[in-house]
Amino acid sequence: MDIKSLFSNWVVRNLLLALAFVLALMLVVNIVLGVLTRHGREVAVPDFTNMTLSEARYAAARKGIRVEVGDSVYVRRMKKGAVFTQLPKPGAMVKGGRRVQLTINAVEAKKVSVPDLVGLSMRQAKAELISRGLSLGRLIYVSDMATNNVLRQLWNNRQVPAGQQLESGSRIDLVVGLNSEESRTFAPDVRGMKYLRAIDAVQDYSLNVGRLTFDPEIKTYSDSLNAVVYEQRPASAGIPLTMGSEVSLRLTLDPAKIPAERP
Repeated sequence: MDIKSLFSNWVVRNLLLALAFVLALMLVVNIVLGVLTRHGREVAVPDFTNMTLSEARYAAARKGIRVEVGDSVYVRRMKKGAVFTQLPKPGAMVKGGRRVQLTINAVEAKKVSVPDLVGLSMRQAKAELISRGLSLGRLIYVSDMATNNVLRQLWNNRQVPAGQQLESGSRIDLVVGLNSEESRTFAPDVRGMKYLRAIDAVQDYSLNVGRLTFDPEIKTYSDSLNAVVYEQRPASAGIPLTMGSEVSLRLTLDPAKIPAERP
């Protein structure tokens, strides 16, 4: 039987059609699985700080995630409409398609209500401040049986009651407890982090940001938001520190000084 007559046989023809259908189905399944696999792959959230909304959307799209504006604050020295903070934080690992909530700098200052932070843990109080459009200032530790328990809340060195209206972006200092048996922490490695992210990391370790030294080319607040830490004191060397200690940072815009890129 020659090839022409073989292909004219209806049994052979149907078998070949069935084989082609199976191959096409397998191809489609592989493509779909590939898309789904990439969609579920974890990616590091970029640092959107000081970006415009369009820049943040572009950077997010390149990572396969999305951004949306959840709130706004007013920072007088920051450019209007720029990203101030984000959640999840920069560097957090998320699945593709995840939405990142942005807090942007408003055109005009707005008033927000100070929450009642007394009795909360330091981390809970910090999260509550951020959710209200306020920020954490200094951590002032005093002897107490419960470490990192908020005892008082201050604004401009005066006790500020819950419910008082302040401009968004205002800094609230916290007087927190310190038990001598639970008073030790360590300095995180913030080299390679942008300014605000580094401050956030230092505070998360129950430490205060000490002296900030910016390179001469950093002249504006917007410049500082894009500046990256290239040196810290004390270094992150596993040496125990007392909670409330200060970590001094040196920041630059010079790529040659910036350590290897962090996730």
